[in-house]
Amino acid sequence: MATGEFDLIGRYFEHQKINRSDVDLAIGDDCALLRVPEGNQLAISTDSLVAGTHFLADADPKQVAHKALASNLSDLAAMGATPAWVSLALTLPSFDEQWLSAFCEGFFQLAEQYNVQLIGGDTTKGPLSITLTVQGFVPLGQALTRSGARPTDAIYVTGQLGDSAAGLALLLKDKQCDNTALSQALMTRHFMTMPQVEAGTLLRGKASAALDISDGLIADLGHILKRSNVGAEIYTEALPISAELAAFCQTPEQAQQMALSSGEEYQLCFTVPVELCDDVEALMAKQGIQISRIGQLTENKGIVLLNNGEPVNWQLSGWDHFESESK
Repeated sequence: MATGEFDLIGRYFEHQKINRSDVDLAIGDDCALLRVPEGNQLAISTDSLVAGTHFLADADPKQVAHKALASNLSDLAAMGATPAWVSLALTLPSFDEQWLSAFCEGFFQLAEQYNVQLIGGDTTKGPLSITLTVQGFVPLGQALTRSGARPTDAIYVTGQLGDSAAGLALLLKDKQCDNTALSQALMTRHFMTMPQVEAGTLLRGKASAALDISDGLIADLGHILKRSNVGAEIYTEALPISAELAAFCQTPEQAQQMALSSGEEYQLCFTVPVELCDDVEALMAKQGIQISRIGQLTENKGIVLLNNGEPVNWQLSGWDHFESESK
């Protein structure tokens, strides 16, 4: 791309409404200068999305931008951090003003919702890819981690699970659905999931462990189990299933299996000591945040799936971008 095109791209990203008071220097210099609130730790996460692996090259750029930022903000939510700043590295095969305009619209729409300021980045020519580094802060010693869970702790998830996998299957034409409105709703949810930032901050000092669901509930819960040296029982009938997913699937069991393995949900999975469960449920209900108690941690290693108390033996796996791309 010519120098003039890079300048034009830069102008797109300068038109943001967020100007945080803790940003001393942002776009236009070699580095950004930021101030972390006293008594807080800096939380940082970086993720890359590549066309053909994380999204189709002809996907709606507004939705792609939303998904890219939402997935990064979800990492901060999982740690109980408050989002503040983001940098963006964008690789474009060619200059496409219409694509860039829609991308910026989706990006800044979500950034403004969470008061996140774009503080810098880079643009270069090459295969379409997006790399974001989000930064936020969390009170010292209050970050949620994966290693604090204990046997008998209750297992919760926010929101509903499985819609992202159903939407992706429709996008890739692995599944068919005659109901156009239903198909559109599920495909939109694959891209337009919302990071659970408020839930994450409310769980400080209450959840014993937490993470976001990016690779599927079973796969991601396994990280908590490994770090905390515990096992789990999951009650499949308690999994939160949307009306759309229930209508899309042929049986309740199929919907439950999809909920267990669906990746890129960006909901939170967290554990809570039994004595705090009532408080957490009341707190979330007061804020209008849906949570579901779906199981319990055990001393026995591994994950046991129970359906109305009866063991089930479903062959499940987490989301694998490389495997999916090769199909």
